[in-house]
Amino acid sequence: MGKKGPKRHLKRFPSPAFWPIHRKAYKFAVKPNPGPHPLDRCIPLLVIVRDILNYAETAREARRIIKERKIKVDGKVRIDHKFPVGLMDVIEIPDAKEYYRVLPHKQKGFILHPITEEEAKFKLCRIEDKRTVKGGHIQLNLHDGRNHVIKISDPKKPVEDVFKTLDVLKISIPEQDILDHIKFGENSLVMVIGGKNIGLVGKVLKVEKGFGRHRSIVTIELPSKDIIKTSLLYVFTIGYEEPVISLPEGVL
Repeated sequence: MGKKGPKRHLKRFPSPAFWPIHRKAYKFAVKPNPGPHPLDRCIPLLVIVRDILNYAETAREARRIIKERKIKVDGKVRIDHKFPVGLMDVIEIPDAKEYYRVLPHKQKGFILHPITEEEAKFKLCRIEDKRTVKGGHIQLNLHDGRNHVIKISDPKKPVEDVFKTLDVLKISIPEQDILDHIKFGENSLVMVIGGKNIGLVGKVLKVEKGFGRHRSIVTIELPSKDIIKTSLLYVFTIGYEEPVISLPEGVL
């Protein structure tokens, strides 16, 4: 009888192309554990420590650094070297006083963008879905696996429910308090997080609704005045006139 359940190992060759690892140097790569981000849109914490930050030369050294509680993700210490780190996550190295945010990049897929200590106190989360839970309260399901419940005083008149799917919440970390609500729509500033235009930033000109979110098309004007179109799945609101987060040089 064959083995049941998912595979526990991942070879380097089929691993996501944006991982900065040598494909033919070794046979196996680190397979991320189940967590807030899917396999094709995350980077294992060990790869970040060893191959991106260059704090270690081997996997053994990287595991030791992580086990010594020297790395924080979204304000929490992570000791799992297979922890999946993904879009908009904030990485903190307290001993070195270094702070990074995971952002999409045109050539590299995902990069660690250096940020200030003040900016490392919050992150942006996109609302993927919402539902009504017991008591008439609203539960917001965010892109990184978080669930945030909005308390409703009167379920028949939910005036507190001003949130829509694809809107973005600015939340404090690790407290997870809502600091700001950024609405998605025309004239909002968005970042493309997937597809061939990944990493580009521009202003929404038009949203063409289709059958389902994956068939809806968003028209975006770039700072260079070029016009691009992408799927509604691939837009992430980051502000209105100005982004609420710092961006890599040359993006805007």
